[in-house]
Amino acid sequence: MNVKDNWIAFIEALQDKICRAVELSDGTAPFIEDKWERPEGGGGRTRVISNGAVFEKGGINTSVVYGEVTNPMREQLKIGGDSWFACGISIVLHPINPFVPTVHCNYRMFELYDDKGILADRWFGGGTDLTPYYLLEEDAVHFHTTYKNVCDGFDPSFYPLFKKECDFYFVNKHRNNERRGIGGIFYDYKKPDDQKDTGFWMAFGKACGEAFIDAYIPIVEKRKHTPYTGAHKHWQEIRRGRYVEFNLVHDRGTIFGLKTNGRIESILMSLPPTVRFEYNYQPPAGTEEDKLLQACLVPREWAG
Repeated sequence: MNVKDNWIAFIEALQDKICRAVELSDGTAPFIEDKWERPEGGGGRTRVISNGAVFEKGGINTSVVYGEVTNPMREQLKIGGDSWFACGISIVLHPINPFVPTVHCNYRMFELYDDKGILADRWFGGGTDLTPYYLLEEDAVHFHTTYKNVCDGFDPSFYPLFKKECDFYFVNKHRNNERRGIGGIFYDYKKPDDQKDTGFWMAFGKACGEAFIDAYIPIVEKRKHTPYTGAHKHWQEIRRGRYVEFNLVHDRGTIFGLKTNGRIESILMSLPPTVRFEYNYQPPAGTEEDKLLQACLVPREWAG
């Protein structure tokens, strides 16, 4: 099996595995699948869960897409070549209960070809990050430690490096560098070389993708029955507004999808179903809401 087919097979199998785990945790709602084709080349499987017992809205999507490199892609995405290929999985889960965090996950491979169809470049990227509405520190420790353990199995330098990348990527710069959540790991443009070849980066991406269930589902199981009030939901929707702002203003994946004529329903799947945008809303100092906000201003070390 060649590199491209190997990666496609992994991504589609991972989608099946994570969908089963999420459905089991929710207990009531199934994923609805929407297979789609892209006129310029390729397609994907969008799977959406909604109005469940645990998950208000979520999507676990895979895409296998390709096409010609256009002038807008060259100018705005800074890529060359004649044609391109991309395959990845994208996960966003928005829970009902404010004490269960939102989670985002994305792992992908990108290839560029010259005008003869010969591979000119290849890189890998991805990450998993957590967006809680209330800061429950043992959950943050569990999530970060899970990914630190994965990273340490490949290169001890990865976790501190990729955690920092995550801390400084998922940032609403227009809001005084307020972070979307408490981070995780994030890496991009990792190209094979003599030290870390294609097999290395594929194995690393696979290990990170497989770790999603262990990192997130135990948190869901621990918190999904926590009692909450309307005030808790109000704060959750305020923070969801920040999530929307980042995805529409700063997220490179969203921008890439829009610039390559991607499928709009799949691109905007990441947006939560209900949000609030209240003028200059600030939680009272010292509250649990303020505690969360402060944690989103300055990155913290969670994993030992």
